[in-house]
Amino acid sequence: MQADYKDTLNLPSTDFPMRANLPLKEVEIKAKWDNEELYHGMMKSREGKPLFVMHDGPPYANGDMHIGHALNKLLKDFIIKSRNMGGYKAPYIHGWDTHGLPIENQMIKKHGQSSGLSISEFRNRCEQFARENVAKQMGQQQRLGVIGDWENSYLTLLPRFEANQIRVFGEMARKGYIYKGLKPVYWCPHDETALAEAEIEYADDECDSIFVKFKVIDDKGMLTPYTGNLDNVYFVIWTTTTWTLPGNVAICLNAEFSYTLYKNDNEYIIIATELINNVKKAAEIEKLAPIAAFTGAELERMKTTHPFLDRESLVIVGDHVTLESGTGCVHTAPGHGVEDFAVCKNYPELPNVVPVDEKGRMTSLAGKFAGLKTTEANKAILETLKESGNLLATEHINHQYPHCWRC
Repeated sequence: MQADYKDTLNLPSTDFPMRANLPLKEVEIKAKWDNEELYHGMMKSREGKPLFVMHDGPPYANGDMHIGHALNKLLKDFIIKSRNMGGYKAPYIHGWDTHGLPIENQMIKKHGQSSGLSISEFRNRCEQFARENVAKQMGQQQRLGVIGDWENSYLTLLPRFEANQIRVFGEMARKGYIYKGLKPVYWCPHDETALAEAEIEYADDECDSIFVKFKVIDDKGMLTPYTGNLDNVYFVIWTTTTWTLPGNVAICLNAEFSYTLYKNDNEYIIIATELINNVKKAAEIEKLAPIAAFTGAELERMKTTHPFLDRESLVIVGDHVTLESGTGCVHTAPGHGVEDFAVCKNYPELPNVVPVDEKGRMTSLAGKFAGLKTTEANKAILETLKESGNLLATEHINHQYPHCWRC
């Protein structure tokens, strides 16, 4: 007769069901813990014990919980429970971030970019949406078995929370930690908001890099002995972002690099000595005759004129200038770049020009290009440079360009 092997095994006896049946079991467990007031009972039993406080970085209230939320909350729950069992009193106050773009973007998707809602009505709908998602996420966390003082959860939209933020800010101001200043930041014209470094993604982008001539109008008496006059003497800059040229206020050189004055037919151009081959290739020039060489420091504070605006562009020096590409003469727009902004602070007379508005359109500071989107300005400015004779060369290239991760 064939043996029934299960009768030969010494198996433990248990009342546990064969199936976990979690969709039902989770609800039963939650109801039992709610009835017993598990969390509050735990806190009462831990009175007098050393405190272990974990501050909860709040999730956005903009949708259902996802696997990242689950991992975050379960790990915190493990820590809270283990600390309470390990001799501490470990309270847990949950929170939600109810401000900002993640919530606003969801409402824009729901109502459209131009829904006709007033600002106050849009804000009211954002608050309603956030509160609905707080309730939803709170229930989903409880289904995971996460404990805490749910009745006293904090929301960043609550007046008492906002009041505390103002109190902290006021204390910082009283201690002199708050000051008002300027700083260039990444900006998304689609979402009309500033972006942190972590919100920037880089991707390949096709563009026309350009070599632009800036006419010298004050050479400190150093170039005219070689050129006779300044009628046709230029610094040549290189840039991959044509639309930023209306923000130009300076040309930056490296103080220690060698710069050569070259004769090109009936004009003179100044570029970094080591980058002559770059320029000859891009401009399809066979010969450039070297006339004289200078250090960047010697050329500092010469003045040029902007190629299409009624504005001077000062020659300055900065350590960030390299010989990796371009001409060694860096187009500098302090309203558009962190390095440009930093180096221009060494020259207090230079203005911060920001000729682009929050929607990504050129302003009146861009002259005849006002009203154009930056992408449109690229083409228009390029044509203007060609017509004026201030464009030395162009190269079509692929380069890494920052993009907003949301849109």
